[in-house]
Amino acid sequence: MTISSSLNAGVAGLNANAARLASISDNIANSGTYGYKRAEADFFQMVNAGNNSGSYSAGGVRTSTMRLIDERGALIGTTNATDIAINGRGFLPVQTTGGDTLLTTTGSFRADENGILTTDSGLTLLGWPANPDGTIPAMARDSLAALQPVTVNGNQFVSNPTTAMKMAVNLPATGTVAGADGAPISQTMEYFDNLGTSQKLTMTFTPTVPAAGGSNEWTMTVTDGATGAEVGEYVLTFDESQVGGGTLASVTTVSGGAYDPATGKMVLGLSDGPVSFEIGKPGATNGMTQLSDTYAPTIVTKNGSAVGSLVSVEIDEKGMVHALYDQGFSRVIYQVPVVDVTNPNGLHSMEGQTYRITPDAGNFYLWTAGEGPTGTTQGYMREESATDVAQELTHLIQTQHAYSSNAKIIQTVDQMLQETTNLKR
Repeated sequence: MTISSSLNAGVAGLNANAARLASISDNIANSGTYGYKRAEADFFQMVNAGNNSGSYSAGGVRTSTMRLIDERGALIGTTNATDIAINGRGFLPVQTTGGDTLLTTTGSFRADENGILTTDSGLTLLGWPANPDGTIPAMARDSLAALQPVTVNGNQFVSNPTTAMKMAVNLPATGTVAGADGAPISQTMEYFDNLGTSQKLTMTFTPTVPAAGGSNEWTMTVTDGATGAEVGEYVLTFDESQVGGGTLASVTTVSGGAYDPATGKMVLGLSDGPVSFEIGKPGATNGMTQLSDTYAPTIVTKNGSAVGSLVSVEIDEKGMVHALYDQGFSRVIYQVPVVDVTNPNGLHSMEGQTYRITPDAGNFYLWTAGEGPTGTTQGYMREESATDVAQELTHLIQTQHAYSSNAKIIQTVDQMLQETTNLKR
C-alpha cells in the first residue's frame, strides 16, 4: 500500500509540474502581449486520512492555477491618441462583436468605417455620451446599461456659439468736458450664433457734455447686428479722483441685463440666446477707463468660432473623450468610466485580455477616472505584459528539476516492485 501510494504521489507530482510548466509557457509566450496578466500555479498537499494509524501513505499533490489580474504591467508610450491604458487600479468597459460587455485594462482603439472606436480584435470602447454643450448627464454608477459605443464621425461639423464676450476701451476724458463736440464713438465686435454664422455687436458711446466743467459720464448702447435691435443701455460714470482716476466709478442700467459690479458683467439677450458681456469692475484698471484725449480699445475678446470640422480625438486623465476641431476648439463627446470590482482576481478571463464580471469578483462601480480607488486614463499609452521573463525562466529551471525528481520516484518504485516480484523466484 505504501509503495503504491508513493507511485501515485510521483504521478501526481508529474501532473502538477506539467501544469506549472503550462502556466510558465503561457507567461513566456505572452511576454510581449499588451495587457497580459501572469498565470500562476499553486501546489497543495494532499493528506491521506489513515496517516495517524502508525503507517504513512503518500497523499501526493494537487494544483490550482489562477490568473493574477490585479498585477499591472508598465505603461509604454505610443503615437496613437486613442491607445488607452489605466495608470493604476480599474478596467475599461468594452463590448465584443457579439454584444457582450467585458472589461480590459488597455487597448489600441481606432475609428472603424462607422466611426466607432474599435480594436483590431473587435473590442469596442464604451462610454457615456455627453450633452451637446459637452457636459455629462447624471448616470447610474452601479449599472453598465447606459454605456454606449464611443462613436466619432470624420465628417462631423459642429457649431461653437459665442457665450461670453469681454470688452475694455479707453474713452477720451476730453470728450466729457464743456465745449466738446459730443460725437459718439462706436466699437464693433464679432460673435457667432448657434448656426456658426458670424454676427456683429455694436457698442456706441455717447458723452454727456455739461455746460461747465466735466461730467465724466458716457452712455453705452448695445445693438445686436443680427436683428438691428438695441439690447442694452448703460450709463458709465468714471472716477476723477487721484487714487482711482480714470477707472469706472459706477454703471447704471437703463435697459437690458443688469450690470453686476461684483463681476463686472451683464447678460445680453442676443438673437440666439443670452451672452455674458464683461466690461470690468468699478475701480479695476483692466476694465473700462477714461483717460487723456485718446480712444483706444484695450481688450476685445470672445469665445466661440465658426463651424468646426472634426480632425482628431483624444482622451484625458479623467476619461473624457475630447473631439478636436480645425477651428482650434475642443468639445467633450463621451466619458469613459473606470470600472472597479472588489476582487479583480475573481473576474473570469476571456480571450484578448478581457474579463467577465462574476459573483466571485464582488460588486462593481463605475468611477470617474482618477477618483476613489481608480487610476487615471492615459492616452498615447499601452500597458505592457505583466510577465517577468527572468523570473519565469527561474521557475522553469525549478519545474524541470522537480519534474525529473518525480520521475525518479516512479523509477525507484518500479525498481522496488521488481525486487518484490523477485522474492517469488
